[in-house]
Amino acid sequence: MTEIPLSWWIQVVEIPALAGLFLWTKSIRSQAETQHEHLRETLEDRIEKTREVLATHKVEVAQKYASISYIRDVEKRLTDHLIRIEEKLEGRKRK
Repeated sequence: MTEIPLSWWIQVVEIPALAGLFLWTKSIRSQAETQHEHLRETLEDRIEKTREVLATHKVEVAQKYASISYIRDVEKRLTDHLIRIEEKLEGRKRK
C-alpha cells in the first residue's frame, strides 16, 4: 500500500472542502440577511397598517360615543332624580 503524502491530501481534499464550507456559509448568511430584511419590511408594513386602523377606530369612537362631560351630566341628572324618588318614598313611609 502506498502512503498518501500529507501535502497531496491537503491540496486535493481539505482545501476544496474548506473552500466549499466557506462558500456555503457565506451563501447561508446572505440568504439569512435577505430574509431578515424582508421580515423587517413586512413587520414595519403591518405595524403601520395597525396604527392606521387604530387611529381610524379612535376617531370612530370619538364621533359615535358620548363624551365624558355628557356622561357626567347624565349621571348628575339621574342621581338628582333618584334622590327625589327616595325623598318621596321616605315621605310616604312617615305618613
